[in-house]
Amino acid sequence: MRTILSCFIFFISAVSFAEERGTSTPSPKDRCPVCGMFVSPFVDWNATIEFVDSTQAIFDGPKCMFKYYLDIKKYNRSESRAEVTAIHVKDYYSKTSIGAQKAFFVIWSDMYGPMGHEPIPFEKEADAKRFLEDHKGRKILQFKDITPKVILSLDNP
Repeated sequence: MRTILSCFIFFISAVSFAEERGTSTPSPKDRCPVCGMFVSPFVDWNATIEFVDSTQAIFDGPKCMFKYYLDIKKYNRSESRAEVTAIHVKDYYSKTSIGAQKAFFVIWSDMYGPMGHEPIPFEKEADAKRFLEDHKGRKILQFKDITPKVILSLDNP
């Protein structure tokens, strides 16, 4: 029982720490595990997925992060969604790291990111609505609503 409790406390601490840490600054050598691009030129777009073992995957933008998350085994056979402790994206306006599961994403706007059409993240729904109107976006989605079909549609205009 004591071992189970210790493991549970460790897991909760890891999740809390990951939420506080947020998107880390990439090194010039870091590459996106999906597209292979160097990620440091895109610090305002970077997204991260953090795992229980304290490793992380860092991406040039949210679209690559979603591709990875929605099909983790394709990109990393040693990890699974169950081992994800935190996912962070950058709020488009403030450039601060925010939890992806709480973000609002505008799709199909006239604003391009590192990989062309990107799901543009916002911490506040009001900001997403304003951006949608200002940049001819088509829809606001939350994390749970972004599917492989949505991501594929961004690649195939």
